[in-house]
Amino acid sequence: MSKKTVVLSLLLAALPAVGQERRVDPPIALYTNFQQPVPPTVLQTLQDELEKVMEPAMMHLEWRSLAGVSGSEVSSELAVVKFLGRCDAEGLTMKTEHPGALGWTHVSDGVILPFADVDCDRVRVFVQKELMFIHASEREQVYGRAIARVMAHELYHIFTQTAHHSSEGVGKSAFTVQELLSDDFQFQGKEASMLRVIASRANPGSAEHSTNTLTTPPL
Repeated sequence: MSKKTVVLSLLLAALPAVGQERRVDPPIALYTNFQQPVPPTVLQTLQDELEKVMEPAMMHLEWRSLAGVSGSEVSSELAVVKFLGRCDAEGLTMKTEHPGALGWTHVSDGVILPFADVDCDRVRVFVQKELMFIHASEREQVYGRAIARVMAHELYHIFTQTAHHSSEGVGKSAFTVQELLSDDFQFQGKEASMLRVIASRANPGSAEHSTNTLTTPPL
């Protein structure tokens, strides 16, 4: 764990004095670090899909680059995600492989830390055969969607502080290729509710607008 990562801490916004403007709740911050440059289409799809997956939980994340950390950032909750390898859809083959865990969350003495890794190389290898059958113009979007779902799974562990897995949806302990590449894949039931509770605590103002809505390798 680098010193830059360690200095990140949970900072609470100061309450304004009486008569001042209504305070704005600090965001739920998502700090990211890519080992290699990521194609714009993959990055945009990654962000869009993560927003879509987190939407039923009313959890909206503010993306921040770990490289730009100054030490004065404010957030109500945070997570730091490192993307390993190449996050692109190049060099695909027709081989079917099971490369191991696609993502993981860091744990120390039984405590879930706000740090996770997503292995872009392993995600690509796991889904590459099916990606070969997708038109080249759409391939990066579908691949970015798969990365986002692995990422969402790890964020679920971080924000809920649980190692529990569900029997369905993004909270499952293992995904199939079809689930990673499908048009729609969401958190279900209890897991979505747990994330909604975290989101409402982090940003109390959002509660006014909330509604009662809700590979093979292990993640």
